[in-house]
Amino acid sequence: MDSAGSRSFRPEYRLRKTDEFSSVFALRRTQRSRHFVLHHGPSGCDGARLGVVVAKRFVKRAHARNLLKRIMREAFRHIRPELKPLDIVLRLNARPDPLDRRLLRAEIDALFARVRRQDTKPITTEAVS
Repeated sequence: MDSAGSRSFRPEYRLRKTDEFSSVFALRRTQRSRHFVLHHGPSGCDGARLGVVVAKRFVKRAHARNLLKRIMREAFRHIRPELKPLDIVLRLNARPDPLDRRLLRAEIDALFARVRRQDTKPITTEAVS
């Protein structure tokens, strides 16, 4: 497969079902930034998968929510080959004013970089009470 194909965002790289999202939230492993929270946990699949959450209460307009989702997916698409098998939920946690694409992308890239660095450490399975 060529490098362009390895950086695509195929359907198997997406979290879709409620129980997939719930299992990531239950692990309580998070990285935070000014506007986003990144939840992550080990994946049962071959590679990293992404789910995005952009609540209407933070961004009222549909076109702005869709823009944010595109930015989130694009950032993941570029870093995915460098990640170990993880399930990731990237969630908007605060209203971004103004909606600056470059700043938001830089913030998301920094979150993924933190997860990638943390990803090099061995994953320990702990009992969540």
